[in-house]
This record gives sequence, structure tokens and C-alpha cells, in this order.
Amino acid sequence: MTYPPRFTLAPGYDISRVVRGGWQLAGGHGAIDQSAAIEDLIASAESGITTFDCADIYTGVEEIMGAFRAEYGRRHGAQALSRIRVHTKCVPDLEKLPVLTRPMLQETIDRSCKRLGLEQLDLVQFHWWDYTQGDWLQAAQWLKEFRTEGRIGLLSGTNFDTDHVETIFDAGIALTSLQVQYSLLDSRPEKRMAAAATRNDMYFLCYGTVAGGFLSDLWLGQPDPMGEMENRSLTKYRLIIEDFGGWDLFQTLLSTLRDIADAHGCDVATVASAAILTRPRVAGVIVGARNRAHLDANLKVGALALGTDDMARIDAVLARAAPLEGDVYSLERDRHGRHGAIMKYNLNTEEA
Repeated sequence: MTYPPRFTLAPGYDISRVVRGGWQLAGGHGAIDQSAAIEDLIASAESGITTFDCADIYTGVEEIMGAFRAEYGRRHGAQALSRIRVHTKCVPDLEKLPVLTRPMLQETIDRSCKRLGLEQLDLVQFHWWDYTQGDWLQAAQWLKEFRTEGRIGLLSGTNFDTDHVETIFDAGIALTSLQVQYSLLDSRPEKRMAAAATRNDMYFLCYGTVAGGFLSDLWLGQPDPMGEMENRSLTKYRLIIEDFGGWDLFQTLLSTLRDIADAHGCDVATVASAAILTRPRVAGVIVGARNRAHLDANLKVGALALGTDDMARIDAVLARAAPLEGDVYSLERDRHGRHGAIMKYNLNTEEA
């Protein structure tokens, strides 16, 4: 078996470059069979995908990840368990930002530890919904203190823009990584953030590399699904396609990816994610999965070696696209705009 390649994110801390996402295991995506979910996570780990992504706001997912860790350790022992990395997020609700205190934030971190069965969280990705509410930099400082106290192993961020990342580093708070939306349709991290990441020795963990499933064979040759979409994720990425250059250009990109996939014996989604792994400062791509149905395809993401000719064909299509407005996540932060209006901001339904 060919295992996914690994990446040293920090001294003594390596990850699989393909990261199993946990969002689709959250409440709101239908009933979850916890026993089946645990077996699926174990299958991923046994296949070499040993890094997992979750969040305090993904209802029930930290508990599933904790149960998975416990069962995997029982089956394979402490040494194998030590290779498992579970990255979570710290996402204070929008309504709590103005009143957030250090004890409140500590309770959130301690709750994640309890759910995951960890004395120290492997890596915490910090998110702040609205820079104008509360003191986001003070919260980042508190998280740095929690790391010093041993509650957090590595401190990272998610969806901060370049100016705020630079402010965090200038305040003496080092971020190991930044989780960003990054795909062939959304290259906003390339505008300024990649250079900032290089300056500060920070890496990217990328979500949305298949644009909610749009960058797949399922949509090749299909008409534009105008109107209401099945879920918020599809609605979100349909807007990205519109800003990218529209449905016709999107279909041109899919056709190009299909030709490349044919040459490599894989599917379009594999090529789309593997292409992002070639971008500067990208440590890993997060693949969302509700079960193990796409495990073989996910494993191919790390194994696929795209050639210079492959990337040149992709880049030729991308050169025709319109760059998305703004920096990382700036469109989504506008709660009254097309992209931000569909977001949900108060998701920690369980009080700390």
C-alpha cells in the first residue's frame, strides 16, 4: 500500500498531507452512526491518513474524534496512537465576542480536551468572526498563554486575513499554520498571504479544495444549477464559481481536469486537490468525508504527481479567470454581502 506523504509542520510534529475533515460528521448533515463513524476514521488512519480536522462548533464531532482515538489506541497501542493528530478549532460565538473573558476561553479549550480525551490539544486553530467586536488580539494572547501552560501543543489560526496575521506575529504570537479556503477557483491566499507565510514560517492547511464537490466529475457537462441549492456549502461555492468567471469557464476548467485525470487514471476531484498541494506554503489539504466511500480516491491525492505540463494546462485556464475580490475570507466576513449572508455565526450550542 502507498501511504500519503507526510509533512513536518513543526519540529517533532509531522502530519499526513491529506487531512481527514470532520465537518460532515457534524449535526445538521443527517443522523450519524457513531460506531460506523469510528470504524471509518480507523480505516483512514490505518491507510495512512493520520491527521484529522474538527472544531468546537462541529456539533458532536470532537466527541466522535475522542472515541476514535480511544478505540484506535486500544487496537494498535500507544506508539501508533502517537502518530494520530487531531486538529480542532476555537471559534467563540459572534454574540460572545464583546464579553469574552480569559476564563470563558479557557473553559472552551478545557472542554475540547475533555471531548477529545487529551490532556493537551495537538493543534488549535483560532477564528474570530468580527474584528470590530471584542478584543481578538487579546484572545490570541490568552491562547498563547494556554500553550505556555501546556493546554495547547501548537497554536494556529483559521480565516484571518493577511493584515491581522501580520499583527498577530508582530505581537509575538507565532502561528504554526493557517487554515484557509484554497482551490483552483479561489486563489486569494496567493495574493498576499503566501508571502506573509514565507516571512513568518507559517504553513497552510487548505479546505474547500474541491469547492464543496463542484470540482468533481459529477458536475462535468451539467447545466448551471441556478436557483436554490441543496445546502449552504453548494450555495457558497456556486457564488465562488460566479465570481471566478461563470459557468462556461468553470466547465472549461472541469474538462481540462478530466483530461489530466484520464492521463493519470484518477478522478477530477483528485487532480483538483493534488494541484493545491503543489502551491507554495501548502502543508496539507483537508478532504471532507462522511464515510470511507472515497477513501481510495483520497489516498490518491497524496500519491498523484502532477507534471509541469499538467500544471501549465491548468494555469492556462486559470489565467482567463477573474481574481476573487479581497484577501483571505474578506468576502465571507461581510455579513450583509452575498457571501457572508449565508454564514452561521453562533454555533457553540453547548455552553462551556
